[in-house]
Amino acid sequence: MTPDPTPSPAPPSPTALNRLASLDVYRGFVMFLMMAEVLRLCRVARNLTEAGTPSALWNFLCLHQDHVEWVGCVLHDLIQPSFSFLVGVALPFSIASRLARGQSRGGMWLHALWRSLLLILLGVFLRSTGSDQANWTFEDTLSQIGLGYSFLFALGFTSRRTQWAALAVLLIGYWAAFALYRPPSGFDYEAVGVSAEWLRQHGHTGFAEHWQKNGNFAWAADRVILNWFPRPKPWLYNGGGYSTLSFIPTLATMVLGLLAGEVLRSTQTAKARLNWLLIAGAAGLFSGWLLGVLGICPVVKRIWTPSWVLFSGGWCFLLMAGFYAIVDVARQGRWFFPLQVIGMNSIAAYCMAHLFEHFIGDNLKTHLGQEFFRFAGAAYEPFFHGAATFGVLWLILYWMYRRKLFLRI
Repeated sequence: MTPDPTPSPAPPSPTALNRLASLDVYRGFVMFLMMAEVLRLCRVARNLTEAGTPSALWNFLCLHQDHVEWVGCVLHDLIQPSFSFLVGVALPFSIASRLARGQSRGGMWLHALWRSLLLILLGVFLRSTGSDQANWTFEDTLSQIGLGYSFLFALGFTSRRTQWAALAVLLIGYWAAFALYRPPSGFDYEAVGVSAEWLRQHGHTGFAEHWQKNGNFAWAADRVILNWFPRPKPWLYNGGGYSTLSFIPTLATMVLGLLAGEVLRSTQTAKARLNWLLIAGAAGLFSGWLLGVLGICPVVKRIWTPSWVLFSGGWCFLLMAGFYAIVDVARQGRWFFPLQVIGMNSIAAYCMAHLFEHFIGDNLKTHLGQEFFRFAGAAYEPFFHGAATFGVLWLILYWMYRRKLFLRI
């Protein structure tokens, strides 16, 4: 991806202030993928396999509704990078809109700092649901965005050259931190939740070992950071390998979105915007894949490696291009109205999926009957029960949409 030296246009043109419908649709698609976890596709696939009637279709759907164990990517792995990427895409439009309304730079900064704090704390709150005390960890998507948002906001007022330079510094600096760190000789991975069997199946060797699960730079940093906070016992490791410092490369993903947003807000033709997104997407996919293949940096979503930033960012550019072409250029957005309803209330959808899902699901069975969703057979019960739960969640969002009730931070 070649840096574009063209500075951000200022002041913004009237066209630049228009809302991108594709932004809401893409965001709605991402939130749909997250909310659709309630469909329990993997449970259906497992039920069919245990009944002696395995299904290639359900196994395929299951594959893309769960994260890969370490290296690689499936559709479900693109949820968090897409959500982060879209924060960056939206920022130039938000800044332009606020400037047009006469808001001061200081007022905008206060809002950005307040938003960062709220996102961090909301992530902690959601991770603490059902716990005996606050669970002070920061790997939640909202916390990760919040930790980097103020830096992103500052970059929103800089030139494209500066934004590209910041992206390079983030990626190279984070790569170097991992490359320079190595756990002590004879390090006991079992003690940090990584079994010998896991290492045989998913572990790294050679230089890539610097990005080993729970034995890398970010894990070592969390051994310090997370033990600053009150907790029942000392923090040793995250079972999934996630880390606080992933907010740094997540910020790089948001910067990619910022660059895309600047292009979409520009006065270029629609064709030129699409071409830029497609070229950036192809370049990101190739460069991220190449870094992984060469052993320079494995493509790992869970610790958000620099190669993952580029690889997943490539997919984000391509998805943004697709939704932009269909919704804003071809004007076929009406086909995506259900996604738009979700996308325009993404924070509400995110919280509802975490807080209301079990309450709604339990009450559906209470009032319709415990066996109601077995009408197509016991194997498919999780899917139909989940579909009904999802339907109720969507209807709540639709009710909010009709009444213009949008949860904003």
